[in-house]
Amino acid sequence: MDWGQLEIVELADTGDARGSSFASVGGPLTAGFAVRDAHLATIRPGGVRGNHFHEGKDEVLLVMHADAFSVHWDQGEGTPARHHRVAGAGAVMITVGPGASHAIRNDGAADLYLIGLSNQPYNAAAPDVIPRPVAG
Repeated sequence: MDWGQLEIVELADTGDARGSSFASVGGPLTAGFAVRDAHLATIRPGGVRGNHFHEGKDEVLLVMHADAFSVHWDQGEGTPARHHRVAGAGAVMITVGPGASHAIRNDGAADLYLIGLSNQPYNAAAPDVIPRPVAG
């Protein structure tokens, strides 16, 4: 699904008795998205990560979930915040373009696992993380 500068794609579970396995078939990761930075995080129940935007970089977020969570975003300064709820267990790929504030809120009872990939290296002197809340 595509909502302006943010796209959410549910990934198919191709796992077996050993556990889940999700591949990001199609989308930016198979279309030449140049990964220049990666980070791994958890979001505990009730927690929120994000509430910021990037001026110059694209981001791909991979979220593995065992319970409900919600994605919150806007389409740029002065636009209303939007949200999309994801229920149950699975994984999603979220692509975020520059200027779109975004946040992930854990609405469930289990930790979420998040891998963030960006097309620019992280620079502590100029992190390109500008706060703009879209989720509480």
